[in-house]
Amino acid sequence: MSVSSVALSSGARRLTLRGIALFYLLAILIGPVIVVCWRTFDQGAGHVWDTLTDSNTIHAFEMTLLVTAIAVPVNTVFGIIVGLAIVRRNFPLKGLLNAFIDLPLALSPVVVGLSLFLLYGRGGWFGDWFEAHGIQILFALPAMVLATIFVSLPFVAREVIPTLREIGDEQEQAARTLGASAWQTFRRITLPSIRWAVIYGVVLTTARCLGEYGAVAIVSGRLEGQTETATLRVEDRYTNFDLAGAYSIAVVLASMAILVLIAMTLLKPKEEAER
Repeated sequence: MSVSSVALSSGARRLTLRGIALFYLLAILIGPVIVVCWRTFDQGAGHVWDTLTDSNTIHAFEMTLLVTAIAVPVNTVFGIIVGLAIVRRNFPLKGLLNAFIDLPLALSPVVVGLSLFLLYGRGGWFGDWFEAHGIQILFALPAMVLATIFVSLPFVAREVIPTLREIGDEQEQAARTLGASAWQTFRRITLPSIRWAVIYGVVLTTARCLGEYGAVAIVSGRLEGQTETATLRVEDRYTNFDLAGAYSIAVVLASMAILVLIAMTLLKPKEEAER
């Protein structure tokens, strides 16, 4: 077989693999999104506007953004601290902590919601104490935040840990040798080195928080206009046979996630050019 024949055969295989990958992407991801966007306007743009300007829908988006605004910073700080502890420190049960970080990825969100019931419900480990002090956890914002924090916990940590291992600690040791404090070393050496791992972890965490359904559905009580998030609002419209309304809210949620990804993509080349 000639060299040209081998090259043509190799090129054909590459094109076939690319075609399969593109078809899979179209069928699994792009296709359903296009269908949802198209079905959104089944009842006209006026119905879409009415759905999105409804007071309960607006409140649902406000709740989603509020829960996300609390959960993302908490998990960002947690992820950085845990990453530094696992990579830079030696302590008992380090392996257990490393394994625990992945627990939300293996555990069903519904199980997380039920676990919060056992902890904070009536007769639970902490439920009676909170009830005696007039603090409502379940069917209120605190339980929704706790559930969202738990399901989105691993993403920042799992981006930071391999990056810290890759960069090593030589520069940090040099900074300490020159008299830098722990905070100065972190701010000037460690954080700039892991900033893109942190940003990517924040993007994944934000997307997970915006789309969380299972755990929040269990602990929120789904009270319309009170503890309903955007994902719960989608289900509410769907079960009430308002498919166009459900699609409208779903499209907005998808658009929010896409905007977060686009923002990261636009910022990254700018940051790299400044190096």
